[in-house]
Amino acid sequence: MSKKLVIFGSANIAELAYYYFRTDSAYEVVAFTVDAAFLTEHEFCGLPVVPFEEVAQHYPPASYDMFVALSYSKLNAIRKEKYLAAKSLGYTLTSYISSHATVLNDGRIGENCFILEDNTIQPFVTIGNNVTLWSGNHIGHHSTIHDHTFIASHVVVSGGVVIGEQCFFGVNVTLRDHITIGDMCVVGAGTMLLADAEREGVYIGTATERSPLPSTRLRRI
Repeated sequence: MSKKLVIFGSANIAELAYYYFRTDSAYEVVAFTVDAAFLTEHEFCGLPVVPFEEVAQHYPPASYDMFVALSYSKLNAIRKEKYLAAKSLGYTLTSYISSHATVLNDGRIGENCFILEDNTIQPFVTIGNNVTLWSGNHIGHHSTIHDHTFIASHVVVSGGVVIGEQCFFGVNVTLRDHITIGDMCVVGAGTMLLADAEREGVYIGTATERSPLPSTRLRRI
């Protein structure tokens, strides 16, 4: 018998979460919920959308679990706020872990995590609550990712790295081994970090500049 799930959100990430839970989990998604102030449609993906202020009346926490499907907006603060609000109502916050991910850390993964396909999570890794790992990342052995962090695709976290709360990592970031990233750091796409990063740091890689030679003058392409 499938477990029943309510998803918080009604945008792209909620639609993705619905797809993943529907096709690759033991859950049956039965409804969506958003704050009443943001409720514009009463149906999403063919399912009802109810105000969060009333969700426990329609889908009581004793019978339904919840997943908060939000992005890294405001440095993950909104996802954190809604995660804590759902917990305060008594909901179990479930995680989605893709069957196409390689997970070797003996289940040390917290609540409300969203771990997509082709992630490699090596032994002795610890992942906290409300963490998103988009597709294709490498999380090296003995690393720790603390709560409410968002890691985009193709990030390499080498062994023994400690990542603080509410961090964001763009695509193709590389972290060398045994460094510590403080809380609320932003590491932009393509950046390489070789040393510790203090709290609230912003690290942006250098963008590739356009060549003065136009493409029409390239002879070998």
